[in-house]
Amino acid sequence: MVAAAQKIILSGYYGFRNSGDEAVLQSILDALQKHSQAAGIPVEPVVLSIDPEWTTATYGVKAVHRMKLGEVRQAIYESAGLISGGGSLLQDVTGSKSIPYYLGIIKLAQWMRKPTFIYAQGIGPVNRKLFHPLIKSVFRKCSYVSVRDEQSRQLLQTMGLGRELVEVVPDPVMGLSLPEGSQPLEEITPDTALKTVGISVRYWEQSRKELDAIAQGLLKACGQVPLHLRFLPFHHSSDNEASRYVMQKLEEGIARQGGRISICEDALHPRQMLREVGECDMLIGMRLHSLIYAAGRRVPLMGISYDPKIDHFLERIDCRPIGSTTSLDGGEVAAEVLHLLEAGDDWKRKREPLIAALVEEAEAPARQIVEYFHRKG
Repeated sequence: MVAAAQKIILSGYYGFRNSGDEAVLQSILDALQKHSQAAGIPVEPVVLSIDPEWTTATYGVKAVHRMKLGEVRQAIYESAGLISGGGSLLQDVTGSKSIPYYLGIIKLAQWMRKPTFIYAQGIGPVNRKLFHPLIKSVFRKCSYVSVRDEQSRQLLQTMGLGRELVEVVPDPVMGLSLPEGSQPLEEITPDTALKTVGISVRYWEQSRKELDAIAQGLLKACGQVPLHLRFLPFHHSSDNEASRYVMQKLEEGIARQGGRISICEDALHPRQMLREVGECDMLIGMRLHSLIYAAGRRVPLMGISYDPKIDHFLERIDCRPIGSTTSLDGGEVAAEVLHLLEAGDDWKRKREPLIAALVEEAEAPARQIVEYFHRKG
């Protein structure tokens, strides 16, 4: 007799065309499918998305509109439980509405007596202290809580949540892989002599001084070695604009130095972007998930810090940011680009054990959630 499928709601920043968050969704779907099949417990994911039609078309799963309360309530009512995460959902840097929304979705499920699970979230910064007791209250009633770094667990401890209630796991995207037998991308031009530097930038500082410093560094590096500069926008369309801001500062100089510039604007599926990153010889990243993609594909990386989450991830793979958006030096960027291109094999060798362990541990939350339903069944 085949067991009935367990409908599980997935709540996160889904459907916004942000490659990092879409990669989180794909990774969670993959891990749930793998472990539910192994346990003989069918799982039917239902995603809360800002664009349900796109999410369904992209991932082949049911989706409902995250802002239509009636649809959300009905989906939760019909479900066996709710997963919140991953990503940086509970933070108030980008505004004061994110925390109430995501906590409200979890609380709604708890009111309906559904088990709730926190899946590898990055918690904070939470600057508004009034949110602290709310987070503690909701998390204490969750069946499982996992966060993606030790700093998130420590922040939850300051809110009064016991350390033993929180598991630290890698970001789920560390477990994202390409299908077996995937072919390398076709070269954009027949010229394969140039090494490729992947570049993921975003707008952050009002003055754009961090983007100016990146442009200066790339010009200096290309003055030493002609390169193919491949811009990889992770959040459409704002990252496209930030990429083109840097590209405009580079075009004339790079062409004169024998290099090339291109931009990938059509990689909307996480695996498309993962493949793009894997084709690079090194990567410069502001977006967290550009760095996670690079680590997962064993591409030497250089991180630029604009948020503690960047520093926390780099620390886990024994790296440090080349600088922050407030104090980035073009000369240091150039020197590190040239160093990583020269010593890439050594970089990979030193970090392979750390990266391999993160990849292995990335599925831990899915395993725990499936085991929960196995026990209940």
